[in-house]
Amino acid sequence: MTPTIQNPPAVPAKKKWSWRSRAFRGLVYQALALAMIALALWYLGHNTLINLRERGIQSGFDFLTQTAGFDIGESLFPFDASQPYWRAFLIGLSNTLRVALIGIVLATLIGTLVGVGRFSRNALVRGVCSAYVEIFRNIPILLQLLMWYLLFTEVLPAASEAWQVGSVFLSKGGINFPVPIWSSGHAWAAVGLLAGAIFAWFYRSRAVAHFEATGQLRSMVWLPLIFVLLGGLVGWLAGGAPTAMNSPMRGLFAIEKGGALTPEFIAVLLGLTAYTAAFIAEVVRAGIQSVALGQSEAAAALGLSRQQEMKLVMLPQALRVIIPPLTNQYLNLTKNSSLAVAIGYPDVVSISNTALNQTGRAVECISIVMVIYLSTSLLTSWLMSRYNARAAIKER
Repeated sequence: MTPTIQNPPAVPAKKKWSWRSRAFRGLVYQALALAMIALALWYLGHNTLINLRERGIQSGFDFLTQTAGFDIGESLFPFDASQPYWRAFLIGLSNTLRVALIGIVLATLIGTLVGVGRFSRNALVRGVCSAYVEIFRNIPILLQLLMWYLLFTEVLPAASEAWQVGSVFLSKGGINFPVPIWSSGHAWAAVGLLAGAIFAWFYRSRAVAHFEATGQLRSMVWLPLIFVLLGGLVGWLAGGAPTAMNSPMRGLFAIEKGGALTPEFIAVLLGLTAYTAAFIAEVVRAGIQSVALGQSEAAAALGLSRQQEMKLVMLPQALRVIIPPLTNQYLNLTKNSSLAVAIGYPDVVSISNTALNQTGRAVECISIVMVIYLSTSLLTSWLMSRYNARAAIKER
């Protein structure tokens, strides 16, 4: 007779909302923690409002709609003293983003070149790159900003004796240069540049796929650049090929007309770029050194030149190590731009200080600056994390 096999008794499943459930307890603890944080914030805010009211100090963000009453010496958009405070903060934000974005691009280019130069077989190139890193990395950024600013305001000649190269002037007042007089032809040129950039992106994607499939390398830089420039040229011609320029002229006390870069902007940009590029160079150097030596030997065995080895083998593999610390350097550059107030550049911190002194809304002005820097930092981190996910080595 075949024995009957009895199944073990079923273990009753734990109730989803039972206190014995670790997941449920975790949710309760998190909810309590959030409630305590919210209560602490409410208590601090309520206490602050009471103290301000007792001292007769006004509070609130209603001042943003009031007339600013001050001018801003440098802005991308028109601004005068009759406009409200919120527009002044917007001007300060645009000035901060302008120096941060341009600085990030320049610091990345210079830092990558210096970092790669540390591996050059030429002793002079290696020495210059090493000296650059050691000098600019070890001098405080505030001193570098002051150094560049004093270089422009003390060493360069006055506007009446400005150095001139063609239609470009260099003086204590900064750099003055010709700018096009805007017309519809420039809009067509911008459309052409955009179309050329889209075509260049499609071409480069196909070129990368072709290289991965066949090993045959096509132009990855110069040909896409030609497509972009050609698109802009076609758009410019289609718009009537406008050539009118607003050229600067030497005045009695200043250079008049044309475009201008103030010494404050140039000093901030050069200081932030030179300082951050030194750290980026070390990040690039460490990333390249993390790639196994066998990869370099394999590239040499395939007959790749030193330039091709660095561009096609070493740098792509080093990106997974480079991108996370590179994100930190981008964040540092953006936040270090707040030091521009020391040399009079009208960034968002400078505008906030002026608004604080006129309105007495210290908490509100500081809160606005904190939110701006927090938002830009989080956006930068999110973009770099997306790029890091694309550059990461995919597991099969």
